[in-house]
Amino acid sequence: MNFIRNITIFSFLLAILLMAAPFNGNAKNEIVYVVPIEETVEKGLYAFLSRAVHTAEEENASAIIFEINTPGGAVDAAGDIGKLLTSTQMKTVSFINNRALSAGAYISLNTDEIYMVPGSTMGAAAIIDQQGNTAGKKAESFWFAAMESAAKHNNRDPIYALAMADESIDLPNLRAPKGKLLTLTADQALEVGYSEGTVKNLDELLTDLGYANAEILTVEESFAEKMARFITHPVVIPILLSIGSLGLVLELYSPGFGIPGFMGLSALILFFYGHLVAGLAGYETIVLFVLGIGLIIAEFFLPGGIAGILGAAAIVASLFLASDNAIHMGISLLIAIGISILASILMIKVFGGKMKFFKKIILTDSTTTEKGYISNKSRTELIGLDGFTMTDLRPAGTVVLNDEHIDVVSEGGFVLKGARVRVIKAEGSRIVVREIPNLEK
Repeated sequence: MNFIRNITIFSFLLAILLMAAPFNGNAKNEIVYVVPIEETVEKGLYAFLSRAVHTAEEENASAIIFEINTPGGAVDAAGDIGKLLTSTQMKTVSFINNRALSAGAYISLNTDEIYMVPGSTMGAAAIIDQQGNTAGKKAESFWFAAMESAAKHNNRDPIYALAMADESIDLPNLRAPKGKLLTLTADQALEVGYSEGTVKNLDELLTDLGYANAEILTVEESFAEKMARFITHPVVIPILLSIGSLGLVLELYSPGFGIPGFMGLSALILFFYGHLVAGLAGYETIVLFVLGIGLIIAEFFLPGGIAGILGAAAIVASLFLASDNAIHMGISLLIAIGISILASILMIKVFGGKMKFFKKIILTDSTTTEKGYISNKSRTELIGLDGFTMTDLRPAGTVVLNDEHIDVVSEGGFVLKGARVRVIKAEGSRIVVREIPNLEK
């Protein structure tokens, strides 16, 4: 009986200890992921964040903290990232460690909680195009709705999110009167409920969240992801396409396959590599591009021009398929084509006949007398000679000069057969004669 009583007491005490464990703040079995969001927001960033979120989900992490310091970026990329963050069941926290502007503000609003360091800012989320101009009404309407929805998703007053994107909203008490976009400081964000707290650093944030003893894992970008982010930048895309097209054009002017061709192909390979890593392009896109190159090469050996047209169409189609924004890709292609046309004109003017490609399809040689080519022998030695007509000249006919029968034309009108004539002009095969009057005979 004593043995049973001791086991019962021991089990009871152990149960009490286990029940008390969650209340003592010890989070030794908890995992928290920290993910940096830096530089410009683009499609390459989405690929990185998608991997980070899925990794944290597989590890059953308690929370994922996004350390944000970005000036903003592409709206479409921010939209995809927002959907990614709101779809996960994990707790998501934005830690604004300097600035979360434009697309960065939108990403922050899609997380469950927001914390900021002193001196940090969030806002200024106007939508602009690649030239820095305000986007059209349709794009603005979409962005306003997206900002409002992100704020409402986590029970935040949407007026402040709209004021970040729409300068027509008047908030003078937050230094954002009509005509100026709202940018919240750490204190202002806390005041209007857009921040859960202001912390000095990540360690203080972890303590406030109750994860001081949790296992902290940081997700870093791989080399491939960094490369993809750089390549998918809206400014880099037209540069790569311009280098690609310009390199191939210059290759037409050089013998064999040299540096220009290598640079052109390398630029195009980088373009597809970055979009493949970012998840924008599939292998079918690359297959279509290679098919286009093959058809253009086949055009050198096939008549008709159909293969070349199909090849160019396949390449352009592959570029559009690799991009999720047809307008940006169209602008990039126009820039690349314009640069290629200018380069071609310059090369033709400067190097002319040295271009090996056009030598095969355009006749650049001329048959001149200096090169020994003579289409008709000029009979200048006949000028001044006299003869007689074998036929009537109407005005063409035949005369006899030094026992040689020669086709001629008369200088004037009709000349009878047997009339005396004199050669007055010889231009190639055209010999002109003049009738000799009877007095001259």
